[in-house]
Amino acid sequence: MSAASHLPVPRAPNSQRRKLIGALGLLQAAAISTGVAGALWLPAQAAYAATGTSVIEGLQRWLFAGWESVSDAALPECMQVLDLIQTTCAKLAARQIRCVVVVAPLKAAVYSELLPPDASLSAAVAGRFAALLQGARQRQIALVDALSALAPLKASADGYIRADYHWSAHTAEAVASQTAALIQAAGPLGGTPGSGRKLGAWTEEYHYGDLAELLPAAGKKDIGKDRFVVRATVTSQDLLGDAPPVVQVVGNSMVQPYLGFSQKLSNALDRPVGLSWAFGDVGPWKMLLNYLQSPAFHTQAPQTIVWQFNEGQFMHGPNAALAYDPASLLPAASWLEQIGQALG
Repeated sequence: MSAASHLPVPRAPNSQRRKLIGALGLLQAAAISTGVAGALWLPAQAAYAATGTSVIEGLQRWLFAGWESVSDAALPECMQVLDLIQTTCAKLAARQIRCVVVVAPLKAAVYSELLPPDASLSAAVAGRFAALLQGARQRQIALVDALSALAPLKASADGYIRADYHWSAHTAEAVASQTAALIQAAGPLGGTPGSGRKLGAWTEEYHYGDLAELLPAAGKKDIGKDRFVVRATVTSQDLLGDAPPVVQVVGNSMVQPYLGFSQKLSNALDRPVGLSWAFGDVGPWKMLLNYLQSPAFHTQAPQTIVWQFNEGQFMHGPNAALAYDPASLLPAASWLEQIGQALG
């Protein structure tokens, strides 16, 4: 297969954009209706992969998201985003709510040796996650070192799913464990011990990764299906399973239930953990605002909010039209104002 399919993703008019996103939605719905439990989802930029130009075809049949730059780290913009996160965390702290930030590392940076020769990773992008950690420390933001959490899994090629956008369920759990340790280090947890989630046994499923689904039929067949190792669902929880969440996870498809992040976090904390997630085109800014405006938050605020981002889109603020759906966009000042109003 050609390794040259990593051109920048073109922007399409909103009407065309909605059609492409809708087409991917039908693809996901079809997967679910046929019993493919592992139907995952991509950020909004993946809608443009219908052009066939936004998937990087790497070595050993690995696929990477072509809409995430492997050359431009956009560090100044990332630091501005950290400033906005710092302000948001301060607003939450004023309500006695701690904010812990999780950033899913760039797949292309984790497995840079599998990129094609004409899509090599720049030094700036390779060092961006470390720069985010340093910037977070300087701003006293609790940022989980997800890169070190998944490092032991890289040797087995289990950090990310080969032909899929998402990290593996093993990585989701490793990052959740590190998140739990960071939360526990901050002080005693509320809630009742023994109310955490029970974890099911590991199971295996085989189906096409979401990046493979974006290729032409011949390319998809050549890439082949991926092995998804995920937890079996545990439906029987004790009576405390419906207790108000002590921790609330807010994010995108990296923390969807299929991959088990919130379940592992609940299990490690031994407390109830809530989850608010949506497809990537909603974005982390609108997701947090939606949660803070929800009846669930106003009925029982959590002790900690775990706010999840993707490194590949970390440079985008709440008004980034190239990243998120029009309905999700707000100027930063307006977004902060609405966050303040939601917090009361």
